[in-house]
Amino acid sequence: MLQIAFQKKWKPSLTSQNPKKSAFGFETPEDSPGFLLWQTTVTWQRLIKKALDSYDISHPQFVIMAVTLWLEEHHQDPTQVAIVRLSKLDKMTVSKSLKKLVAQGYISRKESQKDTRAKWVQLTPQGKKFVSRLIPVVERIDADFFGKIPQSEQQNLIQILGKLMAEIDPCVKETDFLTK
Repeated sequence: MLQIAFQKKWKPSLTSQNPKKSAFGFETPEDSPGFLLWQTTVTWQRLIKKALDSYDISHPQFVIMAVTLWLEEHHQDPTQVAIVRLSKLDKMTVSKSLKKLVAQGYISRKESQKDTRAKWVQLTPQGKKFVSRLIPVVERIDADFFGKIPQSEQQNLIQILGKLMAEIDPCVKETDFLTK
């Protein structure tokens, strides 16, 4: 079972050196699940950014291209709204990133055939080739980063994060994260 430091019960921080109640609900920063998630995310993102910098692409731009490829491969409508929903990036970041990716020739946008209010996003042949080169780079970083814990604990982590997302986001189903 995944040993998680934040399984400690929440309690005000009172010490003999500081008998006053602390403003924080944890004895140490590492007892806070939010802070641990922050540290983990920032560390992981820093590794991804470092790898992507040499390709002159930002992490959000990569995610947008990867999500677009995933939507295309799974025969789902590759709209801007679908990219926002799946990536959890904000609309403004997606919009600005798409403009840059269009200017770079990696993405094309056109009016949806099903809904004229929606914009379809498609990878150009150059964009598909580019993101297909980057996916193994990012997946290797993921494998190294998460490979620090055993595979069974990685699956537990996926399930825990999936349950959390299912509670937070009504568009996410908990079953999307369960192993089969």
